[in-house]
Amino acid sequence: MKSASNKELPDPEFNHMGVPLPKLVFATNNQHKIDEAQAIVQGKLQLISLKEAGVEIEVDETETTFRGNAFLKAQAVWEITGLPCVADDSGLCVNALGGEPGVFSSRYAGEAGNHAKNNEKLLSELLGKADRSAYFTTVLCIVGMENTPIYIEGRVNGVILTQMQGKDGFGYDPLFCPEGENRSFAEMLASEKNAMSHRGRAFQSLMDYLR
Repeated sequence: MKSASNKELPDPEFNHMGVPLPKLVFATNNQHKIDEAQAIVQGKLQLISLKEAGVEIEVDETETTFRGNAFLKAQAVWEITGLPCVADDSGLCVNALGGEPGVFSSRYAGEAGNHAKNNEKLLSELLGKADRSAYFTTVLCIVGMENTPIYIEGRVNGVILTQMQGKDGFGYDPLFCPEGENRSFAEMLASEKNAMSHRGRAFQSLMDYLR
């Protein structure tokens, strides 16, 4: 179900030179993603949440690729708002599991968004496996800025820990230790994680593209 209201969008924001910042509707209802993305782009890009855009929509992620699901979400919100939209689809890919959980990361254990059960299942699936290498990936799809969708990807390599470490972050953050680190994402400050995360790298590339 989807709907749009006549709610006015926030006034444009400007950079230090008085130039309006690019404005995109962020096609997600995940508040963790919204908070993280806004912290990443602060001062360089204006991300409008669905709530601020007066949109209520849930898009079923029926595609088998990150690109496909990101496009579904961005296209659906663009059709409602007529404004440039960005959507992301992200996931954890574990090499010893053939890339799982992949596009099913948020519902790996069957219930969407149940992080505890997802982490529990991942640890169980990796029992006895020597190779614990993995990577997080984010694919951004931007619809409404060009004649065709724009895709931007971000990726960070690492390993899956044998037990959960840290209490911050969300999703698989307590189990993922990025390459070159001895801490999980959940043990890092948000600013530290954003500087190296898949979503941080994807949004940084987006800002580079817009410049």
